[in-house]
Amino acid sequence: MKRSNEQLKKIYYGAYRFGETEDGYLQAFQYTQRQMQYFEEASEFWYERCTASNAKTLEFRTRASRFSLEYKIIWAGSEDSLELAVDGLITKIHYVKDLLNEGKLSFEMPAGEKKVTVYLPADATMLLRNFEIDADVFAVEKGEKVLWMGDSITQGFGPLRSAHTYVSAANRLLNYDIINQGIGGYVYDKQVLESMEGYVPDKIIISMGTNQYGTESMKDVDDYYERLAEVYGDRPVLCITPIWRGDSPDGLEVLARFCQKLTEICGKYPNITVVEGFRLVPHLSEYFLDDLHPNALGSEIYGRNLVLAIQEVGF
Repeated sequence: MKRSNEQLKKIYYGAYRFGETEDGYLQAFQYTQRQMQYFEEASEFWYERCTASNAKTLEFRTRASRFSLEYKIIWAGSEDSLELAVDGLITKIHYVKDLLNEGKLSFEMPAGEKKVTVYLPADATMLLRNFEIDADVFAVEKGEKVLWMGDSITQGFGPLRSAHTYVSAANRLLNYDIINQGIGGYVYDKQVLESMEGYVPDKIIISMGTNQYGTESMKDVDDYYERLAEVYGDRPVLCITPIWRGDSPDGLEVLARFCQKLTEICGKYPNITVVEGFRLVPHLSEYFLDDLHPNALGSEIYGRNLVLAIQEVGF
């Protein structure tokens, strides 16, 4: 049975808003139009990545044995993947490098009741239409609404596997209803912070700083958290300080000082809880793609350690 785009939206998670192209493809956005306009004016690099499908999923329960969908890739940064998980286990991987820019994907599944998750590419922009399935589908129940902001690591670059970004790894256990506003190359920048009409998160997670730790001034960081308080009040916020990076060993002391200053700034706000990023990923190159972005193994460990840290601090 073919499902309309309106029906597809009911099982599509991670979107703030949707648009539809002239040829009937559904596109999901995690930013407001004004935020995207700001990225377009500020940086082509940011603008391309603010449209990516990062942390977006199709999730549903069904007794179906097969389904299909048509897709179109309108931008690709890195060649990661679209993945199918059935009851938590990955059963199919399609790498972006092997896909045509436009086509149809079909999936076979075991018989019986099951929970299905389709992880869309983290560093590419994929549009969908003509979702077809041979049984009824039921949306899954999600927990708290969480706005998750960060840079390329939060967007999901590094694992080259959409199901193994640290956000995806963590959220398999947390089951938040997330909007992932991670964007490659991003920094603490108050200009992007604004109320999102119709959307009020229960909690906010922020993981940034590795792209600006060498700056002498912390003014941008200070301004960011001041603006965050103006927009979101005393809503609970979790700040993850930058994780270890091995691409510049001489800069680790500078990075550590940045983390300490960041912690001090966050300490001015009683609603902000800080988690030390250096504790979340082993300080070894084997866990990184490039000594900066965690690979699939590093991201999986990052996500699981983050869940333990969230439980420890009671966020």
